[in-house]
Order: sequence, then C-alpha cells, then structure tokens
Amino acid sequence: MPDARYAIPFQELRADQVELVGGKCANLGELTGAGFPVPPGFAVTTAAYERDDIGAAVAEAYAELGRQVGRGDPPVAVRSSAIAEDMPDASFAGVQDTYLWICGLEAVLDGIRRCWASFYNPEAVAYREAHGITRGGMSVAVQYMVDARVAGVMFTLNPVSGDRSSIAIDASYGLGVSVVGGEVTPDSFLVSKVTREIIRRQIGAKATEVVADPAAATTVTRDVPEELRARPCLSDDELGRLVEIGRRIETHYSHPQDVEWALDRGLGELFILQSRPETVWSRKPRATPVAGGAMAMITAAMTGGRAATPKE
Repeated sequence: MPDARYAIPFQELRADQVELVGGKCANLGELTGAGFPVPPGFAVTTAAYERDDIGAAVAEAYAELGRQVGRGDPPVAVRSSAIAEDMPDASFAGVQDTYLWICGLEAVLDGIRRCWASFYNPEAVAYREAHGITRGGMSVAVQYMVDARVAGVMFTLNPVSGDRSSIAIDASYGLGVSVVGGEVTPDSFLVSKVTREIIRRQIGAKATEVVADPAAATTVTRDVPEELRARPCLSDDELGRLVEIGRRIETHYSHPQDVEWALDRGLGELFILQSRPETVWSRKPRATPVAGGAMAMITAAMTGGRAATPKE
C-alpha cells in the first residue's frame, strides 16, 4: 500500500523511495540508514504536494526534530526534492529553491510552499524540457542546519579527466552555499584515492563567507579576515577524513558521487549534507583541463572548455 504520510523522518527512508520523497530525500535516507553522518531531518512527501492541510504533520515532525537535537525551533535548511532530482541522468543542481537557517514552524511552512512554487520557475521548466523529464511532483527536505566553519563540495572522480583514482574537493569558510553558488574562489584539492597523496593544493581567495545570524534567524555574508584567506581552510587531517568518507559513499552507491559536506564550527565534526550521482563527466567524455577548482572544472565541461570566473 502506498505511504500516504505527509512527513517522514530521514531514518525511515531509502534510495528506492524516490516516487514518495524525491531524489534528494531518498538519498539522505539511504545515507542515514547506512550510518553516514547526515544531519537529522524529515521529508515532506509528494503526497503532501500543494496541499493546504499539511500543518499538523509538519508541526509534529518539526517538534520531533527539535527533541532529537535538543532545542526548540531548531534552525533548518528547507530544500526542494523533486521526483527527478539528484538522479544519475539529471541533477537539477541549483535549479530549484533552497532556504537556509529557517527557524519556527510558520517559517518552515512558508519555506516548503516556496520550494513547491520553484517547481514552476523558468529554469526548472526549461531543465525538464531539455532532459525530456515528464514526471511531476515534489517532496521537500527539512534538515537540521550545521553551523559550518568550513564547507564545500567533493567529487569522487576528477571531473575534468574522469579519472576515478582521484577525488576533487573545493572548500571555503562558512556555509557551502558560497562554493556551490560560485560566490567565492575556494581552495581546491585533488587527492589520490590510492595513495592518499595530495596531488594538487590550490589556495583560493576565499574573500567572503556566509554564516548564520541566529538573532535574525537568517544568514549573512561577511568578509573573511586577510590572514585566513592566505592559508588553507582545511588541514591535511580534515582532507584525509573527507577522502575516506567520499570513498565509502562511492562504494555504497557503486557510482561516482557529487557530495556536499560541512565541518561543524564547534567540534569540527564532519557532516554529509547530500550526495547525488556525478553526471557531468558521463555527458562530456572528453574535456580540456582548466585552472581552478572542481566547480570551475564542472563549469568548463558544461561550456565546452570555457571556465567561468567566480564572483568574489
């Protein structure tokens, strides 16, 4: 019998439940069940999509999340999770909406409705048409926010050459949105999966960071001190931890992955915020190597070798 619940915690979800909770939430549930360090949260299911009577189910799930993390009105990220999102042939990366550091039930409900609305934004419609995607429906991920000291992206192959013996990592201070959105020039690392040798270490400008403003229940962008810009934001030990968990995630899925991660500001714990199949290399079997980090490589592959210059 189909699951008709409107809100389901990540720990009850698995990768084969895409029709119920979309690609992002299904992967978060899969990673949680496999023991990876995923911040807790819940999926607002496709059964709830564009309904008006979801308040009670979301309120119960949000309150339970608060009890789980030990705080009332916990800060969360509210992120789209469409049925065809984060799949091997289509990622929808950055096409539909995400809202960060949302606190309070009414704000969470508003974020969910705005995610639903983003299903119809011009970029999302054009992406579905370009990829021949006809499946509709959207779930929404509500995930406890990590107060990140450093965050970024990790590809479990070299996104230029397709070499599966290396891992590419881009990292910068604060929340990972600045890396994913191309708002900073991050530090870039290429590490051998085989020997764990750091093949390339390129220090980026890292001029700004996005951080939480708990009093205002939002995020703000601030300048990074000059002395921090000139040094790597990740230690060799932290790089090693990322490489090991990247290897484990790829092994779990038996496919190269595009991973978003964060290191907590307080204890330095490593968290996996999402993982999806890597799609760019499979569409671009040949690419011209470019300077810059993993996100610059991805941009070059998508534009025929023309690397975009990130904003500072």
